[in-house]
Amino acid sequence: MSKLKLSLACGSYDLLRPLIEGVVILDGIDLNVLTMASPERHGRMLRHEEFDVCELSLVAYLVARDQGRSFTAIPVFPHRRFRHSYMVKRADCGIEKPADLNGKRVGLDTLQNSAGLWMRGILQDHYGADLKSIEWWCQEEEDIPFEPAKWMRVKRVPKGKNIDQMLLAGELEGALYPETLPSIRNNSPKVGLLFPNPKEAEIDYYKKSGIFPIMHTVVIKNKILEEDPWVAVSLLQAFQQAKKNCYQSMKDPRNFALVWVKELMLEQESIFGLDPWPYNLEDNRTALEAVVRYEYDQGMIKKKPKIEDLFFPASLQEIQYYL
Repeated sequence: MSKLKLSLACGSYDLLRPLIEGVVILDGIDLNVLTMASPERHGRMLRHEEFDVCELSLVAYLVARDQGRSFTAIPVFPHRRFRHSYMVKRADCGIEKPADLNGKRVGLDTLQNSAGLWMRGILQDHYGADLKSIEWWCQEEEDIPFEPAKWMRVKRVPKGKNIDQMLLAGELEGALYPETLPSIRNNSPKVGLLFPNPKEAEIDYYKKSGIFPIMHTVVIKNKILEEDPWVAVSLLQAFQQAKKNCYQSMKDPRNFALVWVKELMLEQESIFGLDPWPYNLEDNRTALEAVVRYEYDQGMIKKKPKIEDLFFPASLQEIQYYL
């Protein structure tokens, strides 16, 4: 019996490498894996739906889903990241703590960017930030056009300028960008991190919230799911196996160019347990409910979906049905 030929676009993560390199074999599927960076991958999927299966921004997926786009996620979350270390302040402008951003101007890549969405919600929920008082300056066009909530004060970065330039020139007091800004990389005295010890802040946030922020999920075109719903289960099992292989590889310190890798792994396990990257709905419900609330409150989605309606298969019962 011939296998179903599908394309997968994803990042080149250690969690996915056994799948990318063909070590993990999928039941019934001949997978052509294309690795590429997030902006290109997300743009090509959101604008042109170029791939059968795609690692996609969770925030953008919810916006696309709200607008009736024709793909559905499986409960796989290959990229998560805390973003406290990406929150930048301009020096000498009176910002000492997160709540000092109130009434200030803060630069973003886009509103739809997962890093920005998560940190806006976290700043509001945990650090006393009043999002309504902040002026948000967006550098890029949104991948999926939408109308922000009326209370959001949104501005566009002028052509020929960028967030880092405006921050250094005194035209912004803060920035939240998905990559490390050049001014931070270059140790400019004009800027600094809003959280001086971001790792400490991130651990504290995790212990209080139980959330390890989800950046990306994996989506499949609805046409494929309608014709061959078993594909979702086969892919979910393959991603699970790839992660299992990765964890097994991590037990050998020879696989890392890190001096204190064993100590780092023990520290991680003491905070997160054995699996910081669970691929299911139950262990991710708190994070998923938070991101839905943030997007709804900020006008990115017009209705609040049930978490189960966003993913297929949504339960162990559904997985067993298609096996």
